[in-house]
Amino acid sequence: MSANQEKIIQIKKEDLPLCCPILGNDNWDGHPKVFLEVESKETRCPYCSTVYEIIDFDG
Repeated sequence: MSANQEKIIQIKKEDLPLCCPILGNDNWDGHPKVFLEVESKETRCPYCSTVYEIIDFDG
């Protein structure tokens, strides 16, 4: 992945609560596990900048 490409992972509401990194993902051991607040359709991890998109968000 090039330096200016965002990593986007699509998840569903059933996957909440959301933590990063997600076990089994290619960066699952890349930084400490953090729980992310979900206030909109997209949430970004402050450590690795991965964007999590909730595909069935109805907020």
